[in-house]
Amino acid sequence: MIDWTAREFFILIGGGGVLTGLIFSIAFGLYLAYTTTDVMLDHLKNSSSAKAFASLRHGGPLGKLLMVGGISGLLTLSDFHLKRGGLNSEDVKNFPAQLKLKLKILYWSLVVFSILLFLLGGIGKGLGWLK
Repeated sequence: MIDWTAREFFILIGGGGVLTGLIFSIAFGLYLAYTTTDVMLDHLKNSSSAKAFASLRHGGPLGKLLMVGGISGLLTLSDFHLKRGGLNSEDVKNFPAQLKLKLKILYWSLVVFSILLFLLGGIGKGLGWLK
């Protein structure tokens, strides 16, 4: 039987779980980038903010990931961007509901895993488990 200390358990399970979640979220973002880029950009053709992200589609994997992240942020926080004129209300209304849900899940999972990563780091540092 493995005799784990609280420090080892914290680092392995907590940190490892959060990093695994971040990796899966990034992989899901890349999957969406390579399979649904045209659909996303076609449905947001009247939105000025989405046009700014469209140039990233030719930027390789990182550019595509940034484009999907930007579009997911636009759709997740659509009220904010509609008020400022970055999004067209017809584009948001006509965007495929299932794809919008996937983008929102991607956005919030990255936000939650990033916050957890910083919290775990802060807790580990505060307890003296991380140097």
